Amino acid sequence: MIQEAAMKENAVIAIISITIIVLNMMMIIVLDIKNAIMVATMAEVTTVTMAEIMVATMAEVTAVTTVEVTEVVMAVTTAVVKDVAAVGAGCFNLINN
Repeated sequence: MIQEAAMKENAVIAIISITIIVLNMMMIIVLDIKNAIMVATMAEVTTVTMAEIMVATMAEVTAVTTVEVTEVVMAVTTAVVKDVAAVGAGCFNLINN
């Protein structure tokens, strides 16, 4: 009788132990899945953010570069036109004198 009770008690303890082990394993799996989702989400957020920053930066660089190039080209063009006008005026003065 005592042995039967002890065997039943041992069986109950074994079942409870197995249940705790299974629950711990399930918790570990859930945490692993959560971590994987977090890593994937952070990678996606980082990728999208970096892409947006790159687009904004490239747009800014392009705009500034275009303005600077335009200013330089206009300055050079103006200088050349003035030089050509001065040469033309000098030729005109030589011809008329």
